[in-house]
Amino acid sequence: MIVLRQEIGDVLRDQRTLQGRTLRQVSADARVSLGYLSEVERGQKEASSELLSSICGALDLPLSRVLQEVTRRVAATEGVELSGLLVPDTVPPELSEELRDRQLAAPKLDDRHLDDRLGGDDAPRGLVSSAA
Repeated sequence: MIVLRQEIGDVLRDQRTLQGRTLRQVSADARVSLGYLSEVERGQKEASSELLSSICGALDLPLSRVLQEVTRRVAATEGVELSGLLVPDTVPPELSEELRDRQLAAPKLDDRHLDDRLGGDDAPRGLVSSAA
């Protein structure tokens, strides 16, 4: 049986070790407790989207790449062919214009508004507070 949290943990650990970084280094950069990061990497804890984003930021790795690698691994385990299922690296010109127009029309959020949407100064579960 495939356990998604184990696949995510494996990908994060593989990326960290490829960079030659320690758990301690990444946990400090991600502002995640060392023990919690270790549990996420071992697939013992489910990482929230906020936590996963923080870890990816510390690894200088787009979340989309992590999810893409997890998708590839799960598909391989299931014996599923991925051709045609993944988003291509390029966007067709006609869609590119539509996406650009949508981005221009979307309201912009500065950091203050983003903090308000994320609940102010409260760090998500598993994150180390800035006072620590």
